Amino acid sequence: MIRTPLRPLARILDARSKGENPDAIERENIRLRHEQMRDKARARAESRLLILALAFFCAYAVIGLRMGVLASSEPTEPRASVAGADIRAQRADIVDRQGRILATNIETYSLYAKPQVMIEPERAARELAQMFPEMTEEKLLKQFTGKRKFLWLRRKLSPEQKQAVHDIGEPGLLFGPREMRLYPNGKLAAHVLGGASFGVEDVNAAEVIGVAGVERMFDEQLRDPARADKPLQLSLDLAVQDAAERVLYGGMRLMNAKGAAAVLMDVHTGEVISLVSLPDFDPNDRPRPPTKGHAADSPLFNRAVQGVYELGSTFKIFTTAQALELGLVNPMTEIDTRGPLRWGKHRIRDFHNYGPKLTTTKVIVKSSNIGTARIAQMIGVDRQKDFLGRLGFFKPTPLEITEASGGTPLLPPNWSELSTMTISYGHGLSATPLHLASGYAAIANGGFQVSPTVLRQDGPRHGNRVISAQAAEASRYMLRKVVTEGTASFGEVEGYGVAGKTGTADKPKENGGGYYDDKVIATFASMFPVDDPKYVLVVTLDEPVDTTGPEPRRTAGWTAVPVAAEIIRRVAPMLGLRPSIEPEGRADITLTSN
Repeated sequence: MIRTPLRPLARILDARSKGENPDAIERENIRLRHEQMRDKARARAESRLLILALAFFCAYAVIGLRMGVLASSEPTEPRASVAGADIRAQRADIVDRQGRILATNIETYSLYAKPQVMIEPERAARELAQMFPEMTEEKLLKQFTGKRKFLWLRRKLSPEQKQAVHDIGEPGLLFGPREMRLYPNGKLAAHVLGGASFGVEDVNAAEVIGVAGVERMFDEQLRDPARADKPLQLSLDLAVQDAAERVLYGGMRLMNAKGAAAVLMDVHTGEVISLVSLPDFDPNDRPRPPTKGHAADSPLFNRAVQGVYELGSTFKIFTTAQALELGLVNPMTEIDTRGPLRWGKHRIRDFHNYGPKLTTTKVIVKSSNIGTARIAQMIGVDRQKDFLGRLGFFKPTPLEITEASGGTPLLPPNWSELSTMTISYGHGLSATPLHLASGYAAIANGGFQVSPTVLRQDGPRHGNRVISAQAAEASRYMLRKVVTEGTASFGEVEGYGVAGKTGTADKPKENGGGYYDDKVIATFASMFPVDDPKYVLVVTLDEPVDTTGPEPRRTAGWTAVPVAAEIIRRVAPMLGLRPSIEPEGRADITLTSN
């Protein structure tokens, strides 16, 4: 940049020649230079102000847009998150064997609070406490007036509850859309379905996850978006399940039992058509697991697959079936039943004195402990263990519900000859009612092991053969005699040819130290129709006592058998079984032992 001198020589000389003052030229040049400097500074300042104004405009525009977005969205509690961890809210339906809905998803809303924008927190706390019994006005008011900016109030609301909260008119009470699991049949099949809850959640969505039963066992499959339109089909029949639950509940109340279980199973496919455990619960409002007391006293406890009991004389048919298979006896072989049977310091007795000898068939019909123990001695320890192991009594059942893995049979630590004798009549080995149903299914289907399942099957699923068809047929004949002539006379259902075996076992004390004198587990294991068995039904009552007579009666013949008979009477027509007329006359009712 070339600057003009303040006293240019040419102009100074010219001014002197004209008699003018040369200093005026310098002053003029100084003035012009200052004006030039001022103009440049102004231009520079104006450009900076323009840039700053544009910057402020852009900043305020961005802030304004962001505020608009936030104003139109719902707030969320800050949470740690992983990239790509999207919430999977969808969940496939669960249906019964006929396609009827057992579990589905519905749209609902959650309720949360934004205390900093509340206008009347006192009134909101008061009205919410009146609306929801689990909330207290004092606690809500403390939360609403505290420092928290976000507060969950309820994870799900009914439409009526949502409208009632909306009518409060409090801007700090907000709703978030989400899906929830619905069990439209309430308590029906609760122990099979299990229940669902919320996993990862925010105010706009919530992940529905299974917490028990088939919901948990098939959680990944039910949450798979690719299978959202493919319901999980179970083997249960909704109508049969409802009838079984109603009858079992009535029987439990009538027999003054503290709990009950029933399993109805297809003997060829292993499909569980009905599985009931009482007391039960509503999976729509699943209770919390107990923190004290005995687990079996909780309604969450599944007695059919978790309850491990000594099942009493229902085991006797396994002993005679194995002996028939080994050729050790036939139905008419006479067995020494003189008692008591001594083994060391132990004594084995019968409920009644049945005389010095009984045939193999009569051992089952009369339910002789001594006769069964004699047959078990013929079989021996190793062969008994092998046979019961092949029937599945040494491990949990493979049923596809989470709780089934907890039903591990209790075996004697030292399987001696005495153990073989007591196990032969159902003492010394504890198993679940579902184990018993699987074992009876092998007798009913002609001798094949079958695994229970809650999934719909397309046809028979026979496993390995455990006894011959002849031994199975002879065993069914004996079980039929138990109903027509023996301890299960109340089990007769006209037209359906019921066969079965009763079992009454003293209940062991919770902390060891022997058995109760007045508490039993009463069981009736049955199959029908006996000429071509299709189904096995096992009914177990916990601490039943029939008080309709002059003295309390606890044996299965008086308690579990009538309940099972009524279930068969109700469900057999639903299963498509037509009643038939049997050639033999109906047996007279006889007094029962066990």
